[in-house]
Amino acid sequence: MPKFPTLQDKNQEFKVDNSLDTQEKVVLVAVAKNKKDFEQVSIYLDELEFLAQTAQVSVVDRFIQILEFPDNKTYVGSGKLLEIKEFCTYHNIDAVIFDDEISPGQLRNIEEILKIKVLDRAMIILDIFAQNAKTLQAKTQVELAQTQYMLPRLKGLWTHLDRIKGGIGMRGSGEKEIETDKRLAQTKISKLKEKLDEIAKQNIIQRKSRHELIRVALVGYTNVGKSTLLNLLAKENILAEDKLFATLDTTVRKVVIDNVPFLLSDTVGFIRKLPHQLIESFKSTLAEVLESDILIHVVDASSPHFESQINIVNQTLNELKCQDKPILMVFNKLDKLKKQMFDEFLFEEEKNELLFDFQDNWMKKTNQNSLFISATEMENLQEFRLTLLQKIKSLYAARFPFKAKYLWGYENFES
Repeated sequence: MPKFPTLQDKNQEFKVDNSLDTQEKVVLVAVAKNKKDFEQVSIYLDELEFLAQTAQVSVVDRFIQILEFPDNKTYVGSGKLLEIKEFCTYHNIDAVIFDDEISPGQLRNIEEILKIKVLDRAMIILDIFAQNAKTLQAKTQVELAQTQYMLPRLKGLWTHLDRIKGGIGMRGSGEKEIETDKRLAQTKISKLKEKLDEIAKQNIIQRKSRHELIRVALVGYTNVGKSTLLNLLAKENILAEDKLFATLDTTVRKVVIDNVPFLLSDTVGFIRKLPHQLIESFKSTLAEVLESDILIHVVDASSPHFESQINIVNQTLNELKCQDKPILMVFNKLDKLKKQMFDEFLFEEEKNELLFDFQDNWMKKTNQNSLFISATEMENLQEFRLTLLQKIKSLYAARFPFKAKYLWGYENFES
């Protein structure tokens, strides 16, 4: 569990401790606008619970308060907060996690009432990123995002001084310490940005050496199977785990299909409410997406929320101004989808009809630009390879016609 500074923390050195206590028990809290919104918020909390489990904590219960807008002071209102406090005291809860980002003011007020650790969704995501960062670039990006996130929340570190009466030697000491910490944090942010700029320059030089090869980037929601797909195509053994944000560092591999080479990159997964500090910090990593020629949008077809996940990925691609790139949508985990759709009493004909309806629906929505595979079961992978190969060949023919004709024969490059 992330050891972010709390209001009770009297340590006067600004730092972020990423150590975890696997025994911690937490409860989840969210706000729904009305009863109709309640079900959707419950789905959001399912994802937050998965995030918490990835951060190695145990989720005991969840609370959803119906409010038109979150309370400016306590997020859920004072009455609901007292109810949460009673539950936490009785069940010996270690921390409360809010699904939305909590403002510095709300954080101070909530901690003052609950008297336990208060975290929000952004903190959990930052902690998971910190756990999974392996390379210098990823570690620097996460450290920058954490420092930027903590900067406006530094005041909470010094509220214990407010309880001490003023006098000789005490007047304004807390304020001075806050200002000192802010300067230290701002200096740290500047140095981290400089380090990332240097790494980005090195990456640009590396990418320039690849300009004669078509680039393909795997994009999608977190934990949809992008790394597994890269392993199959590139015959590699990149880390692929059933958890959120297992991959942070962009992995680029040269792949050859039927004597046609191209570069395939696996990028960090997207997620709902990704902290803007992380988006800014990881812009250099996402440069692989910006400079790619083809995007493979991988979707977890077995997820009950895959449509909203598709929308979130599309929104992120729009923000990155990648919406005009050729996109091949690949619905992965077909094996899991079948288990969910079929029961033991269905005839084979009925199973085929259900699967056809699902596939036909999404083929129409994506203008016949969708494929349906199971990376783990190797289902329909040959069709995927051939479809991808055809798109790559067409780009080679348009960009390097003489090279394409010499190496592979121009007649093979009909779109």
